[in-house]
Parts: sequence; C-alpha cells; structure tokens
Amino acid sequence: MDKRVNTPVLIVGAGPTGLTLACDLARRGISFRIVDKTANYFTGSRGKGLQPRSMEVLDDFGIVDKVLASGRFHLPFRGYDGSKVLGDRDMHEGRHPTPDIPYASSLIIPQWRVEEILRNRLADYSGHVELATELIGFEQDGESITATLDHSGGVEQLTARFMIGADGGRSFIRGVLGVDFESESWASERMLVGDVRVDGLDREHWHSWQNAKLGWVALCPLPGTDVFQFQAQIGPDDSDESSLERFQQIVDERTGGLGIRLRDATWLSLYRANVRMVDRYRVGQVFLAGDAAHVHSPAGGQGMNTGIQDAYNLGWKLGQALDGAPDDLLDTYEEEWLPVAARMLDVTSKLHRDSLHREVKDPRRGPETLQLGINYRGSSLAREERTSPGSVQAGDRAPDAPCQTAAGVPIRLFDVFRGPHFTLLAFDRPVDALTSEIEQRYGTGVSTHSVIRPGHPAENGAIVDIENHAHRAYDVEAGALVLVRPDGYIGLITETRSADSVREYLRHLFPVFG
Repeated sequence: MDKRVNTPVLIVGAGPTGLTLACDLARRGISFRIVDKTANYFTGSRGKGLQPRSMEVLDDFGIVDKVLASGRFHLPFRGYDGSKVLGDRDMHEGRHPTPDIPYASSLIIPQWRVEEILRNRLADYSGHVELATELIGFEQDGESITATLDHSGGVEQLTARFMIGADGGRSFIRGVLGVDFESESWASERMLVGDVRVDGLDREHWHSWQNAKLGWVALCPLPGTDVFQFQAQIGPDDSDESSLERFQQIVDERTGGLGIRLRDATWLSLYRANVRMVDRYRVGQVFLAGDAAHVHSPAGGQGMNTGIQDAYNLGWKLGQALDGAPDDLLDTYEEEWLPVAARMLDVTSKLHRDSLHREVKDPRRGPETLQLGINYRGSSLAREERTSPGSVQAGDRAPDAPCQTAAGVPIRLFDVFRGPHFTLLAFDRPVDALTSEIEQRYGTGVSTHSVIRPGHPAENGAIVDIENHAHRAYDVEAGALVLVRPDGYIGLITETRSADSVREYLRHLFPVFG
C-alpha cells in the first residue's frame, strides 16, 4: 500500500546546517519541516568565525549584508606575557577583497547571530522552526521515512521522502542508523568557554595569553554585542567547574595582575576535545550533515562553516531529485563532500594540537581555513572537456568578477549566479539560439549569458567584461562554455562549438525535459 507523504523533506536540527538547508529548499519552493528538540534558541557563542566560502553562500541567499553589518574583519590578535603586551598581529594580514574573491578573510561574528539571520531569511519564505519537537523514532522502507515526533500537541507520526540528520554531535539519527562515528579523543585536553562581560580590556583586540604557565587564556570581543568570548585551557587535574568565579580565578592567575574583571556571564561551558567523523553520509533516504557527520576542534573556525557547506552541497541535489532526477545524484553528496570534510578535520586537528602544545609561533591562518580552495575535481559531476585545462577547472569554485550589463549597469557574476538555478556562461560567443533552446527545455532552471569584451556586439542578457576580470579569472579561450551549478561550483567546461555537452550534462539533472 502506498504511503501518503506528509512532507517531502524532514530536517532534524535547527543550527546553522539545518537552517542553511531549510533556506535553500524554501527558495526552491520545496515543502519541508524543520524541527528542534530544544525549547529555546541557543544564544551562546559556540562558534565565532565565518569563513569566506560561507559568506558566499549567504550572498547567494541575499543576506550577506546583514551578516557583514553584524561582524568584523581583521580583528587584531594581541599577545601578552602576563601584564606585558608582546604585540599585535592580524591573523589574515594581507588578505583583502579582489575582483574574483569578494570576501577574503574570516569574519568574527557569534554563531547565534548567524542563526538568527538565517531564521529571519527563512521567515521571508514563510518558513519557521518547530521548537520543542523531538524525533523519538523513525523507520524507512527504501522509498520514504516514517518519523515519530514528540511535541506539546502529543506524539505525531509523519511520512517524508527524505530526512536530514542535522541534530548535532550526539545525533539520535546517526545512532539509530548505526553509522560509525570514528573518533580521536584527547580526554585530558579540555577548555572552559563562555560569554561574559569584561571590565579592563578594550574591544579593539582579541586578547591572548598564549604562554601562561597554567595554560593559555583568551578573551575575544564579539561584534554587535557587549560581551567577550572566554576560552581557557585547563590541565587534566584542574577543576572543570563552569562558573564565573572559576573563570575569574583563571584570569587572575594568568594575566599578570591587570585587574581584568569578568561579570554577567550569559553562557558557561566545558569543552572536551573530541574529533569525530562518519564513514558515510547517506543511509537509504536519510542523510547526515553538520556535527552529526563531523565534529571539529574549535581551532581554525571550521565546524559551523563545514556544516553550512554540507547543506549547500545537498540542497540543490534534493531539489533536483524531488523534480525527478535519478536517485544516484544524491549519492554525489557523499562522493563530493565526505573527503572534503575529512581534509578539513585534519586541518582543525593540527591547529588544535599546535595550540595546546604551544607550537603556534604565528597566529595567522593558512589559506586552507578559508574554504575557498575546496574543489570537486574528479567528481562524477565535474566534466572538464578541454585538452589543456586552465588554472580554473571543472569542479572548482566559480570565481566572481565585476562586469556591466549591455546597458552599462554594474553587475557581478555573483549577481548572475544568485538563486537556485544553473548558470551557463558563454565566453565571446553569441547565445541567442542557445538561450532560446535552454529556456524552452529548462525554463528558469538554467540562466544563459554571453560574456563579451568591450566593443563587441551585445545580445540580450550579455555581460560586458569591462576590465577583463571574468576572462582572467576563468582562464578560458574564446568560445568556451562554462556551466555553473546552483552551489557555485563549475560543473562543466567545454570549448566545442556545439552545445551538445551542455545538453548531455543537463539531461541527467532535468529528466522531465531530457
């Protein structure tokens, strides 16, 4: 007997990962439910670093301006030895926006604020989070999920086509699925963390006592608030009491009598170092994402950001699958993202070890933490058809570039990409006939634009590369076709004069029109 599907997608967990996925589905017009077992939204600064690639996702959602207004770039890192100031360093010194990279360094912003902005965006689409709603059981039959939810209205059973477990490091869903969560636990390596108001320190620096004998301590002002994030290393035999009095004791012992006073704590917690990773991202109709799939050290600011990227990779694929694309498209979520998440886990683990063992001589972060170099080269969805590929290839992030419309109005490539569609860029070639065919076959699912140099005839929808930034960034020959996926990665680059490769690529993703 056929089951009635109450909702196409059930998202369990309303942190950055679940909210990113919800916003991506909502803008596609896909029905879903997003639930969280907590009764109130979390207001602690579990994370405070938003990476450039995540800002590009939020740009795509049309909310990056709100994010930028709530955060700060290039907050100087001030090092101390007791009461003595050792000097200031910028962790992202020399990193500034370029035509192809509009967000070049990490943004300091509390995680709860990112979540709030995402929830407000979701509300723009008439979506909302169902709080105090706990998943207490589920079954799947190969075609759908039957989930049991417990909330104030009682116990509810619903059927969903797909379910996403974004329910955190202690994921109930992962446990029921029996997915291995391979761990590297450093039980003796612990930190006290919290959000507190601070007297005696300015808010223009990230203050750090890296070489204190009893362990490092740091106080970072959180932009858009009047609080600091407190972080302190504690030894295996030290008290792990999470209290304002304990935090004050640590500051008194390690900061050389500077008279710093802590007050009005809004969140206090103990962090135990655990690095964990699943061995698969999909089991039937259920997908794992965010901390349910990988738990990072806070070093390097990757946890929240990797979860956002999980959701961004999965969202458009769920949309295509619900529109009739082959089910194996969803297998590319694990194919593409699991090895990337594993590499990022290695990065954060090394930064964590170096920090705890005081091997950090320079606080500046390497480019790998920015997530701009993430690529899917070699993926089944990355088709590089040139015999001599350029510096940017299929599977890479699609660069931005400032251009103009044919009417002389400034426009960025990111403006052209913004939305849930594919984008076909035709470099120095007319596309009127191709555009007509694309629109007839795929409607609004694919947007086609010719990218031309100044002085060349401009068709409708043409983009004028006034300073050659687009040609330089994409490193393609005249006549090249570049197909950009909805998640801002290049799916196909071809230099053939015909559009057969584009048709073939899209045919598997839009089977209704194939």
